[in-house]
Amino acid sequence: MTEPRPRLTDLAHGGGCGCKLSPAVLREILARTPAAGGFANLMVGTESSDDAAVWRLNDSQALIATTDFFMPVVDDPFEFGRIAATNALSDVYAMGGTPILALAIVGMPIGKIAIEDVQAILAGGASVCAAAGIPIAGGHSIDSAEPIYGLVALGLVHPGRVKRNVGARPGDVLILTKPLGVGVYSAALKQQRLDAEGYAAMIASTTKLNTVGRELSARDDVHALTDVTGFGLLGHGLEVCRGSGVGAEVRFGDVPLLPGVAALAQAGVRTGASGRNWESYGAGVRLPEGFATWKQDLLTDPQTSGGLLIAAAPDTAGEVLALVHAAGFETAAVIGRTIEGEGVTVLT
Repeated sequence: MTEPRPRLTDLAHGGGCGCKLSPAVLREILARTPAAGGFANLMVGTESSDDAAVWRLNDSQALIATTDFFMPVVDDPFEFGRIAATNALSDVYAMGGTPILALAIVGMPIGKIAIEDVQAILAGGASVCAAAGIPIAGGHSIDSAEPIYGLVALGLVHPGRVKRNVGARPGDVLILTKPLGVGVYSAALKQQRLDAEGYAAMIASTTKLNTVGRELSARDDVHALTDVTGFGLLGHGLEVCRGSGVGAEVRFGDVPLLPGVAALAQAGVRTGASGRNWESYGAGVRLPEGFATWKQDLLTDPQTSGGLLIAAAPDTAGEVLALVHAAGFETAAVIGRTIEGEGVTVLT
């Protein structure tokens, strides 16, 4: 009798961007890492917790380089590959760039996972790269204790159009392009509490390429840009604030949520990463009195292949939002603004 194949999520202790080291642990690890100084063509390095490195090639081209990989967030191997690839390419789009090629990062527990499942993971990643118009031109694989998949992603951008997570100005309007709740969905999936509607919404959100970043790169009124991933909305919002020397106000009631996520969160579905995120940066956040824990969990919820967070000039923010809507991000919304000061203040 053939043994049933194990669920992909049962082969890993975590999943998706919830696998990331917490911000506090990452800061401690990197504290003694020397800065990459002395390279005149290095436009973006490790100095600002940005989404990717950028290297100036010439007066009209800069190379964007990034890598991202994680353990399964879903059990379907093809969808896992799609999600991981979409997430990896997001960092190129978040810098305002256009991907040109990718390399695969593959770690699989050979003997525990079927070869057919590994093939399906790779096929899923390749399908996303094909949709982005780029090849997977190589990669590297190892026999690992848990399944891991992702990409090294390379892209191009004009040096004058690089978008960063620094540069926001007081009074900028904050726009979020995708709804929150992927981490809650993934936790519900592992607990077998995610219904068909929620699963479909999860796949649709996590496999939607953030291609609108290329269009945003041409706009001088977009002062800062980042994607919201493992550190949650508050964590990546704080990175924008600290890098830009501003504070921010976020209105929870205006933050878009994936269908059914609020009910799941109120029922206690959460990831361990949301708690680690809050422990890492909660001191930089001001919450309203009596703010519900489940709402806090959603603001720190790790987003696998999340949306873009945009800081746009207030007089043209409506145009920016319309551009995002026209690009297919129908639930994108204004969620707050930047202010004089520091940290993030959450409003109801």
